[in-house]
Amino acid sequence: MANYSNIELAQLEQLKQQGQVQIVDIRAPEAYQAGHIEGALHLHQGNIAQFIMDADYDDPLLVVCYHGISSQSAAQYLAEQGFDEVYSLLGGMEAWVRAGQEIVQ
Repeated sequence: MANYSNIELAQLEQLKQQGQVQIVDIRAPEAYQAGHIEGALHLHQGNIAQFIMDADYDDPLLVVCYHGISSQSAAQYLAEQGFDEVYSLLGGMEAWVRAGQEIVQ
């Protein structure tokens, strides 16, 4: 059975330095529009099937939510769809913002 891993901000920075990381944000549309990680795709029920068809399964995939809880089940689901390297951001966007990381609208 495919599994995901939890990742902290420092580990994410190391991962990004190694190459391309796909980032998906599963929060509500209003939260995503209010501010998200640069380059993050808003993933929701309406576009997940297309994302799975079009995605690069070889690049690491990071799933982000509000607090790092619901992203875990989403990360598990995506790992089961065949993605090789799937991560859930510990603390979610709350940790990202608290650490002073940049967000875009």
